[in-house]
Amino acid sequence: MKYEGMIFRPPSEAESLILQVTVGCSYNRCTFCGAYREKTFRIKRFEEIKEDIDEISSYSPRVKRVFLADGDALIIPQKELIRVLSYLKEKWRGLERVGIYANAKDILRKGVEELEALKELGLGIIYLGLESGNPEVLKRIKKNATIEQLIRAGKRVKESGILLSVTVILGIGGVEHSQVHAKDTAKVLSEMDPDYVGALSLMIVPGTPIAHEIETGELILPTPFGLIQELETMIENSHMTRCFFASNHASNYLPLRIQLPEEKEEALRRIREVLKKKDPALLRPEYLRAL
Repeated sequence: MKYEGMIFRPPSEAESLILQVTVGCSYNRCTFCGAYREKTFRIKRFEEIKEDIDEISSYSPRVKRVFLADGDALIIPQKELIRVLSYLKEKWRGLERVGIYANAKDILRKGVEELEALKELGLGIIYLGLESGNPEVLKRIKKNATIEQLIRAGKRVKESGILLSVTVILGIGGVEHSQVHAKDTAKVLSEMDPDYVGALSLMIVPGTPIAHEIETGELILPTPFGLIQELETMIENSHMTRCFFASNHASNYLPLRIQLPEEKEEALRRIREVLKKKDPALLRPEYLRAL
């Protein structure tokens, strides 16, 4: 396997084979993200990807799940992506699911029929970074999409039958926009109605624009309990049909894994108990938090 640079994947792809089909992120200007800043974006040639697949299949004949890296691999032209998925399916007959990161514009470049074609070839889940449902916050973090585009993209994935997993970031609006960020994000999640939501807490990567904002005092981060108040507001105001909501990422102070709407009230009860006690011992220790 020939990986270029550091490789990132969603927590739920921990047991998946990571296949790097693109290098870096085609946009790479979100102020909070330092994941791909050292990489020059390119789409790998099919011959490179095929060589990696052949190498893996020679010593691992049974692969159940594959995740296509890097940052927004859905940007690969439809014809080439079909070629990659078809070859994966040919090599591993027991392949259960392929996952991929995508941004809103990648998704909207493809029609429902094109997404359905990818689903037929094994693409089972798309990971979409929402980060915030508040337009001011999105503008500040230089997210490459509007609220309207993000909602349309989420709905298009759902319409195609591919599972939709959406990422949001607690604290990304700072203290100033803390509660409006949480409420607006809940509203957008409700409109998207994703299958999965992953709530992360903002972790500051040195050298990123948002790190500079914090150093200069332009952005003030919520306290750990402020982040948990955002989590409470987000869950309270979310109305999804059937969604697995997780805040168990290593960046979070209060890990939760809940099914919405069934476990909503129990989750809120637990969060409010923590907020009432404000005991740091109830939170994940700082030294255990990470990206």
